[in-house]
Formats: sequence, structure tokens, C-alpha cells
Amino acid sequence: MSHPRVIALFPEASFGAALNCVGIAQQLRHMGALPVFLCHHGFTGVFAEYGFKEYHLPAPSEAQLHRNADYWQAFINRHLPHFNLSAEEQLATYVAPTWDAIVDTAIDAEAGVESLLDQIRPDAILLDNVIMFPAIVRSGYPWVRIVSCAETEIPDPLVPPYLSGLAPQDAVSVARFEQTYLNVTESAHRRYNAFRQSRGLRPLPPGSFLENSDRLNLLLAPSAVRYSRASPLPADRFVFLEGCVREESRFDPPVLPADDGPLVYMSFGSLGAIDTELIGKMIDTFATLPARFVVNVGGFLEAYQHVPDNVYLGSWFPQPSVVKQSALFIHHGGNNSFCEALFHGVPSLVIPYCWDGHDNAQRAQATGTGQHLDRATWSPDSLRAAILSLLHDTQMAARLQRISREMQADPGALRAAEAVMAALDVPNQSLSAERRRR
Repeated sequence: MSHPRVIALFPEASFGAALNCVGIAQQLRHMGALPVFLCHHGFTGVFAEYGFKEYHLPAPSEAQLHRNADYWQAFINRHLPHFNLSAEEQLATYVAPTWDAIVDTAIDAEAGVESLLDQIRPDAILLDNVIMFPAIVRSGYPWVRIVSCAETEIPDPLVPPYLSGLAPQDAVSVARFEQTYLNVTESAHRRYNAFRQSRGLRPLPPGSFLENSDRLNLLLAPSAVRYSRASPLPADRFVFLEGCVREESRFDPPVLPADDGPLVYMSFGSLGAIDTELIGKMIDTFATLPARFVVNVGGFLEAYQHVPDNVYLGSWFPQPSVVKQSALFIHHGGNNSFCEALFHGVPSLVIPYCWDGHDNAQRAQATGTGQHLDRATWSPDSLRAAILSLLHDTQMAARLQRISREMQADPGALRAAEAVMAALDVPNQSLSAERRRR
């Protein structure tokens, strides 16, 4: 009797990547594989909630835990004003220090990742991250890259720079952004390359922190918003996914005192929930609109003392189920959120604050699948106008319904699982001799 193939999924410490991987893992499980998760501290229980075994990276000491919590709270509080800056202005103020922190995380996690892989001995590793952990390559096990942040992670002359929020046609701004990005990330990149070389890996070119897999790369980039490329990615190694929506429990909308009008869902993710002042002002505007609003405020429920009759607040929601029942999704431009909206044919109002949010805000506007509202310059009137126009845009609604039908006919989570299982049956000459002897 053959044993099920063990697939180790290692998402970055963000809910977007984590829940994207849950969707793929669910389909792998349906196909008879045994998905397990390498789990960062702070995500304990997230994957177990969906029935998956977790292997935990070493937890910090109690003293270190407090220092880390204080550091990240201070980091976010310090950078909150920077979220009002343009994507280019954020390069020096937010992107550069974030890359420094990501490099620190990769270095600190290396020994733990190596130990867990020795323990799990997986048939394949699925990495959903923006940086390579050398222990993955050194292990000799087949590994798959998941690009769930933005298609712009993989460069091409016709694709705008990663994190820029630019249109491909804006050649002057593109060139300036690319050079500034290289300048501000140079220190973190040099430090990361030194770490890679100390672990026996080749250095990466400037600006790059993660190589493509020689075996399989999965890109969360639905065809409706995908870029044309000057050099198409080889279809035998790069698989585009039409969303990657997980199976989730059903959400039953609460009965509100003002219980009429279309349902609008708003979530800015775990990071955006920290900005309670912004969310509070938006809720004040929601009170003036003929709609019902479900708002994810993360762990900050106590920050909202006066909630309008047409608004329901929660610290967590089964997002795919909520989006499916909504007429509009207001979000920060996280790729998981954007793809869930497309998958269910729901328009997006994207109010980005950092990272891939800028890219997806531009893409929603450019492809007619939503609107982009600037975080720094919005007003109650502009927010109200954007919501009403999206709720009443019949042409966009028809376009999104067509996109939804096409995506649901080829669900990305299933396509990803099929590609992973197929890739395991293809010999790969790059595997180490140790791996081949297993």
C-alpha cells in the first residue's frame, strides 16, 4: 500500500499567503496527498483550524516574545503616516526597512526550517513568500514557488515594477522607480546575498530576493487582470491560477436595525486594521448610505464606541463566504482579497496603503474591475460617490459576472494542486544525489 505524498507548505507570516495556501492544501488533501504546514510563531492554530498538521518554528523566549511584539507595534505605529505617501515615496520610508526586517526573519528562521524539513522529509515544499530560505534549496527536496503577492514580482519589460502601482506605459516613472528601488534595497540585498553565500547558494541579481523554481511556479494572476509579457513565461514551469479561493464556512449576514440595501464588505487585513482612525471616519460615511456594511476591524473592536445601525463590526469573518454574498468589496488591494472579489464577480474599491496594494489598485482601475481611491486624499464625498457608482455600474457588473464564470470553471486552487501532483511525477535532474537516494 503506497503512502500519501507529504506536501509541506510554508507561507510567509501574513494571512493573505497563509489562507491562499490553505486553499491549495484543501485540494491536495482531496487528491489524496498529506499537506502539512511549517508555521511561524503567531500563526499557531491557523492551519489546524482547517484540519492540517502544523510544524512550528522555534518560539522565541518569553522575553524575546515581548521584545518582538513591542518592536512590531512600534514598527507599524512608526510607519502608519508613511502609508499616506505615494508608492515611490514609500520606497525609502517603508519598503527599505521592511526588506531589512524580512532578511532578518529569513536569517533567524534558517536553523528552524532546516530542522523541520529533516523531521518532515516531505515529497515537495510549497513556498509562498517573497524571500528564499536557503534551507529549502539545501534540503534537496523538490520545491515550488507560489507568487501570491502580485504578478509584478516576476519582471518583464511590459510589466510595471513590483510595488510601484504604475501603468506599464509610464516609461519615465517606471525607470525612476526601478532605479530608486535598487538604491534603497541595496543594503538589505547585499546582506541577504552574503547570507545565501554562507549557506552555499548563489547570489541573486540586484533587487531580487527569491529565485524561480526549476520545477514549478504558481502565479495567482487571473487572466482578466493579467499583463501581456514581452517574454511569455514557459508554460511547463509557470502556471497561472484563476484565483485560489479556499473552502470556508458559511457566513449568515446579521439582521441589522437598518436591514435593507445591498451588502458591502470592508476589510483592510490584519495590518490595515491598526488604522482605527481611518476606519472610524469611513464608518461615519457608511451611516449616510442606503446599504448594509460588514466591517472587519481585527483585534480592535473596543476602539469603536458608536456603530451606526447599518454597520456590523467583527474581528474575523469567513471572507470568501462574505464576499460571495456582497455587492461590493472595499479592501486594501491584497492579492488574495482582489482575487476573491474577481472569483465571485464582485467589484473592488481598493484603498491601498502599501506593498502589492498599489499594484492591484492600479490593475482594478485599468481593467474595469473596480476603482482606486487614494488613502491620503479621500473625503466623505469621494468615498460616497465611489461606493454609489460601483453599486450602480451595470456594465462593470456584467463584466465581472463573465469573469466570475470563467474563473469558477477553472478554479485556481484545484489547478495548483493538480500541477503540484503532476510535477512530482516528472524527474528533475537538479535534485541532489541525497534526495535521489531517498
